Amino acid sequence: MAKDIRLIFFLVFFILISRKVFSDQEFVYNGFSGIVASYLSVNGIAEIEKTGALRLTNETSRSVGHAFYKSAINFKNFSNRKVSSFSTAFAFGIVPEYAKLGGHGFAFTISRSKDMKGALPSQYLGLLNSRNIGNFSNHLFAVEFDTVQDFEFGDISDNHVGIDINNLKSNASVNASYFSEGNSTKQKLFLQCGKTIQAWIDYDSNRNVLNVTLSLSSVKPNYSILSFPVDLSPILEEFMYVGFSASTGLLASSHYIFGWSFKMNGKAQSLDLDLLPNLPGPKKDQTTLIVATSLSAVVFLAFGVVLTLYIIWKIKNIDVIEPWELEIGPHRFSYKELKKATRGFRDKELLGFGGFGRVYKGTLPKTNTDVAVKRINHDAKQGLQEFVSEIATIGRLRHRNLVQLIGWCRRKGDLLLVYDFMPNGSLDKYIYDEPRVILTWDQRFKIIKGVASGLLYLHEEWEQTVIHRDIKAGNVLLDAEMNGRLGDFGLAKLYEHGANPSTTRVVGTLGYLAPELTKTGKPTTSSDVFAFGALLLEVACGRRPIEAKALPEELILVDWVWDKWKEGAILEVVDPRLNSKYDEMEAVVVLKLGLMCSNNTPSKRPSMRLVVRYLEGEVALPETLAVPDEYEGKKGGASGMGFEDFEHSYPSSSYFEKVSTWSSVYDGEGDIDIEANPITPLTDSGREDSR
Repeated sequence: MAKDIRLIFFLVFFILISRKVFSDQEFVYNGFSGIVASYLSVNGIAEIEKTGALRLTNETSRSVGHAFYKSAINFKNFSNRKVSSFSTAFAFGIVPEYAKLGGHGFAFTISRSKDMKGALPSQYLGLLNSRNIGNFSNHLFAVEFDTVQDFEFGDISDNHVGIDINNLKSNASVNASYFSEGNSTKQKLFLQCGKTIQAWIDYDSNRNVLNVTLSLSSVKPNYSILSFPVDLSPILEEFMYVGFSASTGLLASSHYIFGWSFKMNGKAQSLDLDLLPNLPGPKKDQTTLIVATSLSAVVFLAFGVVLTLYIIWKIKNIDVIEPWELEIGPHRFSYKELKKATRGFRDKELLGFGGFGRVYKGTLPKTNTDVAVKRINHDAKQGLQEFVSEIATIGRLRHRNLVQLIGWCRRKGDLLLVYDFMPNGSLDKYIYDEPRVILTWDQRFKIIKGVASGLLYLHEEWEQTVIHRDIKAGNVLLDAEMNGRLGDFGLAKLYEHGANPSTTRVVGTLGYLAPELTKTGKPTTSSDVFAFGALLLEVACGRRPIEAKALPEELILVDWVWDKWKEGAILEVVDPRLNSKYDEMEAVVVLKLGLMCSNNTPSKRPSMRLVVRYLEGEVALPETLAVPDEYEGKKGGASGMGFEDFEHSYPSSSYFEKVSTWSSVYDGEGDIDIEANPITPLTDSGREDSR
């Protein structure tokens, strides 16, 4: 029994002593020759030279070098699992391949691994790669000494010191500098100055503060150049490896470590620079580089003169690209190419026109593909803003029921968008007044389902939520197979899924505007559903949402349909031009769904996903419907939204000669846009409206 007690006591004592030894671990290396080399783990292109200097990288481009203390060090207190204080000092030097032209830098590193497998060179400093950068699971701490400014990671300069935690975007950084002994004035320090520099990194676990200090002497200054409050306990694990990592890019530097001291729970011993290996100078003969650079400068100067003369000669026809244009896709056409495609934007190629410009039919010369080119007016109200919105939005959308944006162009004041050509024009020409062709019910139902599918994609299935804000028959275009495609994204709004859209001005078309927009100014997916409800009713009934020339009880389409629903005579509103040739069950579904979507209370409208399921017959419609024109318990709704509430109301015209007779008085012949005007088809010329 006594023997067992002694054995247990011995084991406990041994564990406590072992942890004490680990936690107070310390080493001091004045050079790395001899037996000291066996204490290091070196990989990549790192090597220990005969002089005793540790050379992390050489003049090999795009390379990585690592050197770590061979044994893992215990960083955490056994009792409270908090990272202990630690301190390190090391002397380093950087020799660029060419004077002042080197890269990329090196870092003092605390890592879970001494191999750093998968780490990349150049801006990654041999620490991380493009896949794991920023991951919390890295458990990586580093202090970088960077000699290349990398904008990807927000570097402040090409000569800085930064603190990196699981990332190469520094948590804190400062331009390299130092304080001389007995002087409180900070002085600039060029990391590639050709001198040996001593660095101290001290972490105080009681105050949770990390300090970085630099000097050109053996004495540690009283002031640090970088102090950063941080608790490293979540970052560092119990046992970690300490060492150095360096990398080169297209240009290379030799990164040297001449001496190193480290201590847990105490201050690391400063190094005497006189006892350390000397810093080598540049080895390359730079005469060739100087001659080559001089000749290149002469060639480039001559080329510059020729180029300047050419630019002056071509200045009137050049496409000037501003910085914001570089961030926009998709394909950017040249103005010359589009001018040729539309035969000089001649009137014979004109498809339609409106408040934001004209639409021309064109044929791309290289592919012989028919396109529609929308040319925005120089003085169109908010033309550039809407232009950018269309490019940024529809340019990245991909759906069979959306009009595809092929490309764009900007030349001085000319703003142009290039779309797939829709040979059958816009839907409004087939359902209003006296169309040349009467759409069958099957065609109408297919168009409705197609537009619903496109809206579902915009609202829920794309990477962001897209609110169209101008859904109407005039913006539904028909391809060669009479499939409905939603177009004209000039008023679209984007926001992240689950976020709230910001307040904006009220825009859209009278008759399609959800009533809450006039109160909140916030477009939502629900306000798009309201407009889609109006579209459902006008396709089924063959008339506009607001028909000023109709009988008083038929003025507002949704009110008229609701009255017929209450009377049990809902099929009386179906377009009489169909001559009763339609599927009655499908017609009832469309009309009931139109009433549900047109409800003045946003919460009572279905989502587009539910709308699609209703149309596909996957879900049965409710037997009873809520009164559509009650808004927050009050009557008003569509019929209560008077024309005097809106300004800048312009009717569309059916004939080219009516362009000069714009009127703010609605006569029932077209849509009234709020803040935006529609593209008007040129019906008298026999050409189709296509965007």
